[in-house]
Amino acid sequence: MKKAAAKPDAVDSDACRMLLDGRIKDPHSILGMHTVEDGIVVRVYDPAAEKIFILAGGRRFPAEKIAGAGLFSVTFPGKKKHFDYIVEKHFGNGEVFSSEDPYHFLPGIGEMDMYLFNSGEHHKVYEVMGAHPRKMGTVDGVLFAVWAPNAERVSVIGDFNCWDGRRNMMRLMGSSGIWELFIPALQPGDIYKYEIRTRNGDILTKLDPCAQRTELRPHNAGRIPSAEPYPWTDAEWLERRGKTNILESPVNIYEVHLASWRGPGLRKLDPENKDDFHNYRELAHALADYIREMGYTHIELLPVCEHPLDQSWGYQVTGFYAPTARYGTPEDFAYFIDYMHQKGIGVILDWVPAHFPKDSFSLGRFDGTALYEHADPRQGEHRDWGTYIFNYGRNEVRNFLIGSALYWFDKFHVDGLRVDAVASMLYLNYSRNDGDWIPNKYGGNENLEAIAFLRRLNELAHEQFPGIMMIAEESTSWPGVSRPAYLGGLGFTFKWNMGWMHDTLEYFALDPIYRSFSHGKITFSLFYAFTENFVLPLSHDEVVHGKKSLLDKMPGDYQQKFANLRALFSYMTTHPGKKLLFMGGEFGQWIEWNCNAGLDWMLLDYPQHAAMKRLSADLNHFYRENPSLWEVDFTASGFQWLDGGDFRQSILSYIRWNRDHTDAVVVILNLTPVVRNDYITGVPFPGEWVEVFNSDASEYGGTGLLNPGVMKTEEGIYHGQAQHIRLRLPWLGAVFLKQKKK
Repeated sequence: MKKAAAKPDAVDSDACRMLLDGRIKDPHSILGMHTVEDGIVVRVYDPAAEKIFILAGGRRFPAEKIAGAGLFSVTFPGKKKHFDYIVEKHFGNGEVFSSEDPYHFLPGIGEMDMYLFNSGEHHKVYEVMGAHPRKMGTVDGVLFAVWAPNAERVSVIGDFNCWDGRRNMMRLMGSSGIWELFIPALQPGDIYKYEIRTRNGDILTKLDPCAQRTELRPHNAGRIPSAEPYPWTDAEWLERRGKTNILESPVNIYEVHLASWRGPGLRKLDPENKDDFHNYRELAHALADYIREMGYTHIELLPVCEHPLDQSWGYQVTGFYAPTARYGTPEDFAYFIDYMHQKGIGVILDWVPAHFPKDSFSLGRFDGTALYEHADPRQGEHRDWGTYIFNYGRNEVRNFLIGSALYWFDKFHVDGLRVDAVASMLYLNYSRNDGDWIPNKYGGNENLEAIAFLRRLNELAHEQFPGIMMIAEESTSWPGVSRPAYLGGLGFTFKWNMGWMHDTLEYFALDPIYRSFSHGKITFSLFYAFTENFVLPLSHDEVVHGKKSLLDKMPGDYQQKFANLRALFSYMTTHPGKKLLFMGGEFGQWIEWNCNAGLDWMLLDYPQHAAMKRLSADLNHFYRENPSLWEVDFTASGFQWLDGGDFRQSILSYIRWNRDHTDAVVVILNLTPVVRNDYITGVPFPGEWVEVFNSDASEYGGTGLLNPGVMKTEEGIYHGQAQHIRLRLPWLGAVFLKQKKK
């Protein structure tokens, strides 16, 4: 290699000034290795370096300062071909840092990636945007890519460059709005952010929107994710899931807030240490054991996407691609799901595309403009929540959100997403006064862009991951929420039945003496039960903010409260629709849920609470073992009233049928504290019938008013059936009957 010449480097003065001012969009045009008229020049910029050497061909070449502080140059006269080299930086404190030059690499993001992202159709955007360990040629490092089309300059900052935005400035890729930079030598676990210079000169420090790993709050930087894929062992589960019709399968969901479950099998936490959390792996083992004991088919986790505020329960998301660091690493979270699948348990995540918080380090005004949100607060803010609303009409925003959903299915094998607050997305005037919203182009209040987004999201999710669930929390009568997009629906698999939940809880909260006057509340749900694919939710929202726990909602004295709750769970188990219950309800949590404290597991030392847990488990197992309770949930052929109009006695009776009507469960609910002796009910088959469940059994904390032995049918039409039987109905109780097997 020839000796470097001392001839001054003729660097472009305008570009150099932009670089030194921190306003350059293409630092690679100056920095790195370039062919010049008389050879090759290498330029390096580091305003903190006192001396810089270029190491190449076994020699060290001193660089000279040019055109201002921090810009160094070495010219290699006569050279024509580019070559590998190392930059060696010397600092005033005596430290020396050596690495490959970040500005000596071609772009790591391709034209097709940019095109698909800008068109909103990059279905694996999570493999392009964000921070990814990558090998460029023979060099290991990390490729960064971020969308900030209105920024003057974007830099990667972190401990590795003393959080100095002048040191690792990124390059803007044409008109895509994407900035990228490959930085050699960075390792998984290193922390980073983006420093963004806005058009008005403000300097913003932002979390990577596509960060796949983050710091534990209150810190909020991204972390470089692992380069190694998680070694999954759930191939058999995924194959079976893809072949299963979930609509005709048992779905009984246990809703969990990971921080406050703190159930059996977990170590004791230090109450003085706010950051003493159970980790994902501990939780996997303890929760799986409990779920198997209790008989639930799935768990649904309150949002595990990264969020800064514990009291938000995860609904104020700042990391749409990052499992919260509260419980460990992304690999730990993958282990959690993998272990659940090994134990036959599905995992649903609560996912929040309806809004995002205004935290300055996050998505809001990301590049100094309303990038992810609308600029007009009438479109871009939820005033009552203090959050921003996504601009669903912008291709890149739509791609960011769809990418997030597909990411959890692809990289973490989740079995479903429950989409929060869908109603707030569908209506432009959601929770707004007149004059505080902007109609759509037809003058209506429907958010056409959000509708298109949801349809596309559901199409892609079901197409790419057969057997998964997309569940809408939608609280209005919007038609076709759980109908396919090609039929004009939104394309969700299921919809939460909020009407059933409100009516049912209002009915059960009544003193039984008044229930006969409100009988319609308990029967009305069957008028619309088959208009959507419903999930019956008794969720976390119903046991907070002064609403009382489920047990405490129930009227009457101590015994009556438990009897009412047993009847409620019996009714829920046998009503058409899939099921969801928030943690603690299954054993009669007495006080409201507190996200900062564990459930009151010590209640299981009291007989009534232990009995309630036993009832919940037996109901769950009975549900799973009887296809009549789940095989035909969404058409009227799976349900038949025996007597839905006995308002005077507050009794409900009905049949749940299997698909071919060869098996049936007869359900009778007596919702007053009066024992009904010699009660007559029609049954669909002649012969012998047995009581297969009675909520008043002594092992469930009841008084033991059972129907012993076999009950034989008598001829005579009753409740529209050709035969009937006589039995005793316990007070505030439920009885399930089945034909005796031969």
